Amino acid sequence: MSDLWRLSAVELAVRIRKREVSAREAAQSALQRLDAVNPAINAVVDHDPEEVLAQAAEVDAMLARGEDAGPLAGVPVTVKVNVDQAGHATTNGVRLQKDVIAAQNSPVVDNLRRAGAVILGRTNTPAFSLRWFTGNSLHGNTLNPRNPALTPGGSSGGAAAAVAAGIGHLAHGTDIAGSIRYPAYACGVHGLRPSLGRVAAYNAALPERSIGGQLTAVSGPLGRSIADLRVGLAALAARDARDPWWVPAPLVGAEAPRRAALCLNPDGMDTEPAVVKALQEAARRLSDAGWTVDTLDAVPPMQEAADLQIRMWLADGYEALVAAAEKEGDRGALVALAGQRDNAASIDLASFSATLTRRATLTRQWELFFAEYPVLLLPVSAELPFPDNLDLQGDAAYARVWRAQMTQIGVPFMGLPGLSVSMGSAMSSAGPSPVGVQVLAGRYREDLCLTVGEIIEAAADPVGVAEPVAR
Repeated sequence: MSDLWRLSAVELAVRIRKREVSAREAAQSALQRLDAVNPAINAVVDHDPEEVLAQAAEVDAMLARGEDAGPLAGVPVTVKVNVDQAGHATTNGVRLQKDVIAAQNSPVVDNLRRAGAVILGRTNTPAFSLRWFTGNSLHGNTLNPRNPALTPGGSSGGAAAAVAAGIGHLAHGTDIAGSIRYPAYACGVHGLRPSLGRVAAYNAALPERSIGGQLTAVSGPLGRSIADLRVGLAALAARDARDPWWVPAPLVGAEAPRRAALCLNPDGMDTEPAVVKALQEAARRLSDAGWTVDTLDAVPPMQEAADLQIRMWLADGYEALVAAAEKEGDRGALVALAGQRDNAASIDLASFSATLTRRATLTRQWELFFAEYPVLLLPVSAELPFPDNLDLQGDAAYARVWRAQMTQIGVPFMGLPGLSVSMGSAMSSAGPSPVGVQVLAGRYREDLCLTVGEIIEAAADPVGVAEPVAR
């Protein structure tokens, strides 16, 4: 089998543009890798090899004509099953949507294709994309390729598992409460949640999203190198008139002081020692690179932002979502929704208005913080990746999961970008476990997140490809 699938997205695109290898050869290599390892992890749940090879042929034809095939020329990538890809079902992991066949691509797919990418397959998500674990009755369960006893994360668990196992060079994910950052953390890769409005999104096959989802859900890239995230973000960030929230912000902002803050226990978070160690090591690497890093006991409100984010995310259309979950019969979705009933079901127009009003206040506080400290290091999660399906093990386990994820849930409330950076592995009760750190910056300053991520990444071995073992 060709080893082209091992290359980074950046390296492969260069070789294809120079015509050292063909897009077809890259696609065949990716398909062979998918066939070899996907049965063990069930990350990709929908793919059409003939369609993949046809896309690759288009790239090769462009290059043969001397045309620019784009920054991702011929690079195989995956997309999540909750975005429209023409001719495929936009299932979002539910049987109720198995026959919702998209007639047109979402902006995400169109932008990737315009950048030259080849869509290799569609990746799994929990039903309704509601959990930090990935499984459903339509597509089955996705396993973590680095340790099947651990969650692969969610909701973009299929995306993270795929790219970690070498199925595609980049993966698309979505993030409304950590759904890019946590799977990247759990599978030992990098994942970027862009600012609200950075990446255009729209699904013509589904009803318009409610205002809570419009204000907080974003699409972004997952990959095995920060350089790949850079090129993936640039491709995804192209304008598309179908998204009224898209913002023409520059990908590189004004020069900022090389000053960062480190917060190990935001809002009193009970951060476990292995995560603290990773954060301190990341801060050391940044300091060694000439940055000033100050350790802070407190940052602007994050727990409050998380509580309000849950309300804005779930309360807007909560009863209809519960009804759909009951009809679907998915236990994980029902448990997730039941656990947030008190926060989501009691909201009225006045309290929803108050939530939106408070959003402006908290966003202002965070933007003022980033004016002093352009970058913040803090936990992705208070814990190492959870044992798989921990949230289904009773009320205490459910509460533990949601409590540990506070620093993921709160970030979307302010529309901030966040980067999950892999920091190698640690030992957990379930065996070897990935560990990482989260990097935050002000709105539309993904460039600062990525710059810091590159510094952290450069001081250690590159992210390796996982070799999953069937169990």
